[in-house]
Amino acid sequence: MRQTPDTIKHLIIINIIMFLATQMMPEQMMNLFAMHFPLNPQFRIWQLITHMFMHGGIIHIAFNMYALWAFGIPLYHIWGEKKFLIFYFAAGLGAVLLYTGVQYYTFTQDLHTLMAQGIPKDEIFSVLNSGKVYVHFKEMGEIYYSVMLGASGAIYGLLVAFAFYFPNAELMLIFIPYPIKAKYFVPLLVLLDLTFGLTNVLHTPIAHMAHVGGALVGFILMKTWQKHDHRRWY
Repeated sequence: MRQTPDTIKHLIIINIIMFLATQMMPEQMMNLFAMHFPLNPQFRIWQLITHMFMHGGIIHIAFNMYALWAFGIPLYHIWGEKKFLIFYFAAGLGAVLLYTGVQYYTFTQDLHTLMAQGIPKDEIFSVLNSGKVYVHFKEMGEIYYSVMLGASGAIYGLLVAFAFYFPNAELMLIFIPYPIKAKYFVPLLVLLDLTFGLTNVLHTPIAHMAHVGGALVGFILMKTWQKHDHRRWY
């Protein structure tokens, strides 16, 4: 850690502090800083940023902070502090915007379906706000009360950037203990998230579309910076 740039060190420390505070005051921290659905009364504009520093468990934060350290350091030394932070937070914002956009679209489609059946909008939101979600409100209720948290979206952006600079670096997944070059590993990982996010076949609480959003913004930034940078990209 002594050789870790202060910027990355500070990001890790803030994440750890927020995680410890969440363990001590889970309800208060989640209500204030996790990303809530925009139509939920618990939503606050700062959650677009603060959700990146919230984590749901020790494994969640351990994986994300290790990835931030492992992939962030080489990128930091290429970019410097300002460019690194711009990239990191842009990828995190891309993650939350895509995830929330998909959730919002699904929610409004269900809302219009119920309204077409003659159920007034005020009544629908009255039921949602009461917490007593009936069967035909189930999917809407899951979205309405869902929270998004974690640095994974920003991390996926860093993974994309790492694959641009170091395409032949070999990476491994725990459940695939075989080294795969970054130029194949990262697209495969994003494709899996896109598939799981669109189909929800795994029925897990993982925000797969947030991962895709972070990766997408990372790709756009890298292509944009590549176009305006005449240095060789490794």
